[in-house]
Amino acid sequence: MSMTDREIWALFHGVLFGGAFLLAFAGGLAGLWSFRAGLVTPEGIRERLRRLQLGVWSMAVLAWLAVMTGTYVVYPWYRAKPPEGTTDLSGFPRSLLLSDPDTDLWHKFAFEWKEHIAFVTPMLATAVALLVTYYGTRLVTNDRIRWTLMGMFVVAFSAAAIAGLFGALVTKVAPVQ
Repeated sequence: MSMTDREIWALFHGVLFGGAFLLAFAGGLAGLWSFRAGLVTPEGIRERLRRLQLGVWSMAVLAWLAVMTGTYVVYPWYRAKPPEGTTDLSGFPRSLLLSDPDTDLWHKFAFEWKEHIAFVTPMLATAVALLVTYYGTRLVTNDRIRWTLMGMFVVAFSAAAIAGLFGALVTKVAPVQ
């Protein structure tokens, strides 16, 4: 099996960075959920806080890597304009989708929505990481902040999942070759 440079970059963007963020979500949410005074000892709080901080910062970095590789590496190939008179649009995914009324909604709705909603993920993931670092051990006793962070985390995950789903479906219909 051989892969083109574009397919390798798309793999890094979607599977390695985006997929790793989505998989790590369960661990991050469980870490926030279980960071309660009744569940951990004082020694356990310090140990869990280090792990939680490392986890949420890693997830923020993964989210930024996914969005940046998608925006600045994969996306220009998707959006490339075919030369005048080109009839084979297979190498120009956006133009291919827009050329057929049966597939134009894949771009007009799915891809446009995906490229904009995707930026919500790293912003929220970074906000969660900053707040976990700022509040630190105070998260154990402040349920309101902990629940707010979990809510932000769920929204970040949801945005990433929707963007990933739309990206995978668009790629199925019109792959970047």
